[in-house]
Amino acid sequence: MVLFGLILITLILFLYFKNMYSRRKLKKSAVPADYQSLLQTHVRYYQQLNEADKKRFEEMLQRFLKRTHIEGVGTAVEPLDRVLVAASAIIPIFGFKDWEYFNLTNVILYPDTFDETYQYEGNRRNILGMVGSGPLNGQMILSRSALREGFSNVTDKSNTAIHEFVHLLDKTDGAIDGLPTKLIEHSYSIPWMKLVHQTIHEISEGRTDINPYGAINEGEFFAVISEYFFERPDLLAEKHPELYEMLTRIFRQDPGKPGSVG
Repeated sequence: MVLFGLILITLILFLYFKNMYSRRKLKKSAVPADYQSLLQTHVRYYQQLNEADKKRFEEMLQRFLKRTHIEGVGTAVEPLDRVLVAASAIIPIFGFKDWEYFNLTNVILYPDTFDETYQYEGNRRNILGMVGSGPLNGQMILSRSALREGFSNVTDKSNTAIHEFVHLLDKTDGAIDGLPTKLIEHSYSIPWMKLVHQTIHEISEGRTDINPYGAINEGEFFAVISEYFFERPDLLAEKHPELYEMLTRIFRQDPGKPGSVG
């Protein structure tokens, strides 16, 4: 009986340490060895940072990749994909020194567009990204092709992955409603929503260059205008200075002036 107990304890300890080793190995392998060169080559936002901010960006990237599982469904996840997912997560929160996505555990990459039932084959696929809810709470689904397109096209105003991570930020107060109460100071809440509704009206009338998808509701507007803010800050500041100013307050950074963070 004593021998059996010793064998059982030994087995439990073996499995425990094996699991710990596997988890540490997985966390280590989650960060690509060449992540710095991938950032420098593919992420314009990172390229424009000073050396101190680049270092902080890299540290945030490592933390994100070590605590967030990224997997592919119908497609392989390459080192570049990991870096781009992490960069998409970090860009909107870079003005917040200690922010973590506690409402995210997994990012799932599909090869291309998918439908509302999460199928990536067939003729009714038109979704590029989605933040899960209900049974999929804590999950994000992204089109791998859209993820890469968001960083390869530096002249447009779109970035699907940043769009979805902004939804996650918006959701931290419980609702994706375009009013991220944990990001925006209370005194700016009413002016912000007034500006949101005014701009949605302009979009509906075709009097602006903002993506019409932003007119669907306040939550989509916030995500769409945030894409514009991070992808083409120069153009947004020129065409929509009031929106630009409000977004610098919400995100606590000015991407049109590299180094203006916090």
